Amino acid sequence: MYCIENSRSTTGTNTRVKDIAPINGMCPLCLERCNVLCEVGKSAFRGREVLYPSPEHFGRSTAGANKDYFLDWSHFQLMAELLDTKGIEADPDKAFFENADVSTVVGSRSKRPIKMKIPLHIAGMGSTAVAKRHWEGMAKGAALSGVIHIIGENVCGMDSDAVYSNGNVQHSPDLEFRVKSFTDLWDGEHGHVVLQTNIEDGRGNVEEYAMSKLEVDALERKWGQGAKAIGGEVRLHSLERALELKARGYLVLPDPEDPNVQQAFNDGLFRSFERHSRVGFPTLDGFLEEVDQFRSMGAKNMFLKTGAYRPEVVAFTMSAASDAKVDLLTFDGAGGGTGMSPVPMMNEMSTPTIHLIAQVMQCAEILKKKGRHIPDLSFAGGFLNETQMYKAMAWSDLGDGPLVKSIAMARSPLLAVMKSDFFIELAEQGKLPTNFQALYGDTPKQFFIAQEHLQSKFPDLEVGTDIPWGAVGLYTYFSERLVEGLKQLMAGARKFRLDCIERSDINTLTEYAAKVSGIETIDQRAARVMESLL
Repeated sequence: MYCIENSRSTTGTNTRVKDIAPINGMCPLCLERCNVLCEVGKSAFRGREVLYPSPEHFGRSTAGANKDYFLDWSHFQLMAELLDTKGIEADPDKAFFENADVSTVVGSRSKRPIKMKIPLHIAGMGSTAVAKRHWEGMAKGAALSGVIHIIGENVCGMDSDAVYSNGNVQHSPDLEFRVKSFTDLWDGEHGHVVLQTNIEDGRGNVEEYAMSKLEVDALERKWGQGAKAIGGEVRLHSLERALELKARGYLVLPDPEDPNVQQAFNDGLFRSFERHSRVGFPTLDGFLEEVDQFRSMGAKNMFLKTGAYRPEVVAFTMSAASDAKVDLLTFDGAGGGTGMSPVPMMNEMSTPTIHLIAQVMQCAEILKKKGRHIPDLSFAGGFLNETQMYKAMAWSDLGDGPLVKSIAMARSPLLAVMKSDFFIELAEQGKLPTNFQALYGDTPKQFFIAQEHLQSKFPDLEVGTDIPWGAVGLYTYFSERLVEGLKQLMAGARKFRLDCIERSDINTLTEYAAKVSGIETIDQRAARVMESLL
């Protein structure tokens, strides 16, 4: 396997030769007069900047891990069915994939279940600049698709126009814009807008402001994410901005109040400051009190999002979510990210998604045996297509249908919106790739395949203005690709409703995958069932 310890595309580094040392990624012959920047070489010039995805692309890129964890979704295979069907009549004229029902309900046992047209939601993306740049497309695309959109952490704290009094937010135009972007096109029935908050938001009383002033009635408490086990981070490109956020209580590095730092910044020695969020230390009693407080303030739904911590923390989180009876518990596996997670941490720290799901399912089985409440589950961590979604849902079946009611995605929806916005820009400039134009046309009304459908569905709105092209792209990715692909897989397994999906719909391809997941290999299954049937 190729070692990435000294050469990463995310940090803009490389090695002079390809036959690098497997143990550390260095060139076997390191030359004095080499002008190629490897990780060590670049670190000699830029230091801590090399810990992060290339700073020059911050705000216009997303980043994730590129480490091979030796176990991924390709190690699982979906099993097709022929002899039986569930969720629809066994009639060839009815058991057609377009008749599969992919709708789901989050918080299925809560006082206010949330219906969704698709079993996925957009995970919380807050103050990172790339999410803000494309927010309207994401939010309106989510509303059109009938899914939950979670507003991420630190939005109010990062809003330069926000008004604070005694440390508490009184008004935030940015948060108001983010809520309104979703509700403008929301049908009031499918999906919902949810506000995620962290320790910094709690200090600023963001939850009370959002519920009392913006009519937000669903909250998600964040304990962590899979990309990193430290607080949220963003880059600040002006001294004024760095001073502003330090004054609001954020941790800003280097210290913008230091005259020497100011001089270095003004001299161009470095071009951006780092803003960091603090980490919390949740306790069971403290979490239960928080949930009760938010519910008493008007929260109709309570979610919890956590990262890929060690197994002991997975067990603690499952137990706490059970006691609090949260409506949706999301575990985020290692590797994914959005804007500014440290690259070594994304690759080398926390539990990869497949292993994390195995731990969560072990906990779920224990809770079930003890008769304890199991919250609806969601997983994040590199999901981007329908096969991964189906496999995760099938794995989560303990005999009563999947516990996973929704898959959380962040980078892939953002990619769909970014790509849409960029190709609109290229079309306006007459610079679309020649092969793209030849295949799909040179105007958005030609190359967005769902444009005409959306225009007929919303005759009073103008696609491209009232419905941004980014939203059209996201809707197309969700509803035209993921929905259709998922329906086809369900029909192939002869499961025409999501609650009919079973663990027997998947098998493993390797002994290692079987060992980790507890799901038998195809040959083990064959040995178990074939003789008795013959």
